[in-house]
Amino acid sequence: MVLTGLQNMQETNLISTFYAQVTLESHTALFFSSCLEWRYVLPLLEESGIETWAIDILGWGFSDLGKLPPCDVVSKRDHFYQFWKSYIRRPIILVGPSLGSAVAVDFAVNYPEAVEKLVLIGASVYSEGTGKLATLPRAVAYAGVNLLKSLPLRLYATYLTFTKISFSTSLDWTNVGRLHCFLPWWDDATVDFMTSGGYNVSPLIGKVKQKTLIIWGENDRIISNKFAVRLHCELPDAIIRQIPNCGHLPHLERPDSTIKLIVEFVQRESKTLSQCVAQV
Repeated sequence: MVLTGLQNMQETNLISTFYAQVTLESHTALFFSSCLEWRYVLPLLEESGIETWAIDILGWGFSDLGKLPPCDVVSKRDHFYQFWKSYIRRPIILVGPSLGSAVAVDFAVNYPEAVEKLVLIGASVYSEGTGKLATLPRAVAYAGVNLLKSLPLRLYATYLTFTKISFSTSLDWTNVGRLHCFLPWWDDATVDFMTSGGYNVSPLIGKVKQKTLIIWGENDRIISNKFAVRLHCELPDAIIRQIPNCGHLPHLERPDSTIKLIVEFVQRESKTLSQCVAQV
């Protein structure tokens, strides 16, 4: 067993990519957003025996963007593929929360050979990119980005995201969630993504071939549960599970329940495959 922790940097196309890795047994799961978002989940995955890579997608999280590259959807997809091709090199179980679900769907459709299965958590996959924000003058876009990382707005977002957490917990999670916003390149990378149009993956959902687990918090106030039902209907091969008394980010609010669902999803498929092989 090798636990490399949260201090790893690997050079991919001259960009230092921040990631956390837990190496165990035979499966690989990928998680999007800042690696710190998975601080409660990584230890549980280590106990479950699932090989895990938590990767900061280009322009988000703590990757070193001193030489600022384009941070549009195509660049994010290509950077992630180059990382997968350089260091993982086998089909993965791809896990994406919220907007990370759009990243996961986009990647799975464009590089199906790299993705074995999908896990989508509180999936934000029906927005039409960044909408009118893409047409903002750059000065206005930068002003909006500065507002996005402000403490009052982030506290309010935390209040909407989770269910009945204390103020001290809310403040702690808000501060952790905005740490990467103070990196010197965050404003530029965010404006570049915003003005590029962002993710619009709803036309791709029907093209997803991988078996998919949809996880949703029962009390999600960010994205309505009706979109979970719609996603379940539109994906060709999907199962849906709801976590009670939980908001938009179950992997933070209910990590034990979330990991239980993921591990069951992984092990159920592996057990079925093993039984088929044994019968042959």
